[in-house]
Amino acid sequence: MSKARVPWKAVIGGSVGNLVEWYDWFVYSSFAVYFAASFFPEGDTTAQLLNTAGIFAVGFFMRPVGGWLLGRFADRKGRKAALTLTVTLMSASALLIAIAPTYATAGAFGSLVLLLARLLQGLSVGGEYAASATYLTEATPQGKRGFASSFQYVSMTAGQLVGLGLQIILQNTMSKEDLSSYGWRIPFIVGAVGAAVVFYLRRNLLETEAHDEETRHSEERGTIRQLWAHKKEAVLVIALTMGGTVAYYTYTTYLTKYLVNTAGMAKETAALVSFSALFIFMLLQPLAGALSDRIGRRPLLITFGIGSMLGTVPLMTALGSATTFGGALVLSLVALVIVTGYTSINAVVKAELFPTQVRALGVALPYAIANALFGGTAEYVALWFKKANIESGFYWYVSALAAISLVVYLTMRETRDAALTRSEQGESVPVSV
Repeated sequence: MSKARVPWKAVIGGSVGNLVEWYDWFVYSSFAVYFAASFFPEGDTTAQLLNTAGIFAVGFFMRPVGGWLLGRFADRKGRKAALTLTVTLMSASALLIAIAPTYATAGAFGSLVLLLARLLQGLSVGGEYAASATYLTEATPQGKRGFASSFQYVSMTAGQLVGLGLQIILQNTMSKEDLSSYGWRIPFIVGAVGAAVVFYLRRNLLETEAHDEETRHSEERGTIRQLWAHKKEAVLVIALTMGGTVAYYTYTTYLTKYLVNTAGMAKETAALVSFSALFIFMLLQPLAGALSDRIGRRPLLITFGIGSMLGTVPLMTALGSATTFGGALVLSLVALVIVTGYTSINAVVKAELFPTQVRALGVALPYAIANALFGGTAEYVALWFKKANIESGFYWYVSALAAISLVVYLTMRETRDAALTRSEQGESVPVSV
């Protein structure tokens, strides 16, 4: 195993943008109850339709677009440039929401500003994952990549926890009237400031050696044509992502609603279960990532695939009947330990599949497509099954997707020892994975 040191500056700079992204994503959905009336007044059908069909859906719609545009940008202009651009988009989107005029002062213009902000958010989220995954993988030496890349999900989870923490503070220090009037703007101001801090950190990052030394086919870098030459790997990314992303969204963003709507748990208790489970889940990521550096990526993915395929139905059934904090927390943790086999290493696995000249796009576009189709729709599919009075159908849906991904894990090649630079290959020619 490599004795090389972990480049902590690169790890922090490369991953911390995910914290801001997921913080922004969380506070938008959680504070919508306070600002919705400011932009979409009751009785205005057009604005309400824009809200439901446009504003909330447009973020996921734009993620594949962001994955394509920013993945191409990262391959052509560099990982550092892409990381700086994504965080700029983050700051702009948060600031736009913070200063957006209400319906009372500007009519439908306020809704358009909100829509523009969500377009920017979707673009930045679509590009951030791939840019940071590629940067963390390339900036870290062999033997440490699984550990370093796991901080992507550490920061993503931390973003949700920070957003939830701020929500709790504001709810306990401000009246509902004040939150609905102006307090809801506070978390978006915090998000814009946080993005500005990340921008400063990323301006001081170094470009990766793998990107700097890659000179072949420079005019073809990051193009769809280059990606098509690696279509097998692109399809592989979609297939290995589908089971993991639907499981992740099921046990993180959907969990609180499920405990309230199905188990009948008090909202405060359900929120505490989610917060506690997510905190422990966050701490597990580096441990699992480091384990993958020792035993390989496939054993963790296979463990997740088997656990999710066989465990989803009994776990979700038990969670649906959970009545106490302790019982729900234990069940949630069992589920999240299983999911950790995917989340801790999925970024590095995808990056290790592609050659340098198309690595960012190869991670970005297929992942964004899979995430939009399966992760972003998880909550809607779950609620559709519930409304149809066949809620258990959703459990089997998650299990089926995990089974498909398991087949991929069992047949794919191990990527842990992929050489990404000339020095790692021990050759003087440009690297090709």
